Amino acid sequence: MDSARTQSTSPSDDVRTTSPTGRALATEAVHAGRDDLAALGLHAPPIDLSTTYPSYDSRGEAARIDAFATTGADPDGPPVYGRLGNPTVARFETALARLEGTEAAVAFASGMAALSAVLLVRASAGLRHVVAVRPLYGCSDHLLTAGLLGSEVTWTDPAGIADALRPDTGLVLVESPANPTLAEVDLRAVAHACGSVPLLVDNTFATPVLQRPAGHGARLVLHSATKYLGGHGDVLAGVVACDEELAGRLRQVRFATGGVLHPLAGYLLLRGLSTLPVRVRAASANAAVLVERLAADPRVARVHYPRIGGAMVSFEVHGDPHEVIGRVRLITPAVSLGSVDTLIQHPASISHRIVDADDRRGAGVGDRLLRLSVGLEDVDDLWADLDRALGERSAGASSSREALVRAD
Repeated sequence: MDSARTQSTSPSDDVRTTSPTGRALATEAVHAGRDDLAALGLHAPPIDLSTTYPSYDSRGEAARIDAFATTGADPDGPPVYGRLGNPTVARFETALARLEGTEAAVAFASGMAALSAVLLVRASAGLRHVVAVRPLYGCSDHLLTAGLLGSEVTWTDPAGIADALRPDTGLVLVESPANPTLAEVDLRAVAHACGSVPLLVDNTFATPVLQRPAGHGARLVLHSATKYLGGHGDVLAGVVACDEELAGRLRQVRFATGGVLHPLAGYLLLRGLSTLPVRVRAASANAAVLVERLAADPRVARVHYPRIGGAMVSFEVHGDPHEVIGRVRLITPAVSLGSVDTLIQHPASISHRIVDADDRRGAGVGDRLLRLSVGLEDVDDLWADLDRALGERSAGASSSREALVRAD
């Protein structure tokens, strides 16, 4: 199993069986955000679809809006307007914060909206410079490189983070395991190198089931909630887990820019969290089996799988990766990941196409690399489909097992 850059934090350090409340993670996944339901006489969380809320106390409403404008804290009392906040979305935010071990979480219409809000918050403080480590999700890479929000980026490896910091550095951004190579970084070491600069860790691939970056020093934890948190390929969302101070600023940006999450999406995400530990562990078990079979297959040149485990696998083929994509029948050839069904895609053509070709290849995203998001199907059925898609075996070809290497 290959990790291209640095030593990773060991799985035993990252996997936590309990939350800050003392409850097991599986218990929190089911109950967080729902603690008040029994007292309300409810079992399932309600969906509040209101965009606006009546109020006969206009003075009190004005005071709540003034307080929000000052700190970004959730307004006390009844809701005011959907762009300020929504009770159903708030349940999801509460639950995700509990799972990640942070004071708060702020949900957005997509993962890119969430990242954009973070960049805008830091830029509003005059801190437009970002230090980032490749690879990142292709659109995150493009957002930084193109300077679309006025940011300036310095790309470096984890060892160069401290030297890359400047007085106007507002953020350090890493993704671990990284999309799509699954390379890992030592989060504690990176957080130490950041000094007082906030570290944002994209935790989409690992989820809080496998690691909680806030416990290693990250101040912000980003998820494309579209992926594992939702888990069924039917909701588009993003979320940032962080301390309350940053959450307040993020809420203000969300209010001003309108990147709000729809209440139905908030409901689906809260429902998705209840099965998150079960889904991640079952899909990870399937992935581990496929990794061993791919690593022993002469048609596969190299397999990438993180030490932390998980349900994401990347592998490089000797043949044409586009032919593999075209031959799958059970596995779905599609973008995205983290669903209950298995998806495969060619990053150089799709998720990372927007990244400059030299930068893409320099980050390890080669033209023969395929990314597999392993789902919950029977693993033998998945392997039968992969085996067929990989094509004929060459006579006398040697095993690729020597290419399956764990980082030290």
